[in-house]
Amino acid sequence: MPELPEVETIRRDLEPLVVGRRVVAVEVDAGTIQLLAAAPVEVLRANLVGRTFTSMGRRGKYILLGLDDGRTLVVHLRMTGRLLWRDSSAPPETYERAKMVLDDGHDLRWSDLRKFGTWRMVDNVSEITSKLGPEPIDAAFTLAQFRGALAGRAAPVKAVLLDQRRMSGLGNIYVDEALFEAGVRPDTPAGLVSPAAAKRLWAAARAVLERGIQNRGASFKDYVDGQGNPGQHHMYVQVFRREGKPCYVCGSTIEKTVVGGRGTHYCPKCQPKARRRAARGD
Repeated sequence: MPELPEVETIRRDLEPLVVGRRVVAVEVDAGTIQLLAAAPVEVLRANLVGRTFTSMGRRGKYILLGLDDGRTLVVHLRMTGRLLWRDSSAPPETYERAKMVLDDGHDLRWSDLRKFGTWRMVDNVSEITSKLGPEPIDAAFTLAQFRGALAGRAAPVKAVLLDQRRMSGLGNIYVDEALFEAGVRPDTPAGLVSPAAAKRLWAAARAVLERGIQNRGASFKDYVDGQGNPGQHHMYVQVFRREGKPCYVCGSTIEKTVVGGRGTHYCPKCQPKARRRAARGD
């Protein structure tokens, strides 16, 4: 599933191409009605056709397309969704499910192999953003807030980091990478992460997301940017999907397990099992 770096890359690609453009037509494949949460396509057309995009933002893993009537089209890529800018004369995308035709001869096309992605029209974007925690890359996200999200939690630290209500934007790739960089084992109860380890993890979460953005996202399988090009960050991961391979730091074999229902990658030497006394410090 695309995470914050992938969604932010798409936003940055599309913003200068889309903002100021007017929607002249909307098409949705009849077999993709779940894209609209069963809302009639006619309603989507009535809400979009003739409207101009005034902004293109992002919050967590959501793309936020602001309209000139004050409403927002909220796009969530889910597992295999792609939002692509194309010349209107270009052939259809593989697994193309919908498109918004713009007034400059281009389309915003929606391609989605598994059809889990969603478009939602909201009157107030807080309907979406109020449910999300702060982002690790936000300069206002303090170490104290981060420690507060972990404090007293018996759940594995990885599960807490994946909880979008506590902090948003992190997903499976970047959580595994941040935990490795901080030297924290993914199944450590969040409340047992020491103050020193929490500080490392707070910094690592921000660092891995920023590097992911710099490398234009990770294209392990389905992700491409706003113009259909793969990212490069998958070439630089330290543990994610490297099970059975040597750790770049210590040479130990990277292992894979399941934490919180998610496939999880870690180095058993660089990320040793936590001991209860670690709650008082390293």
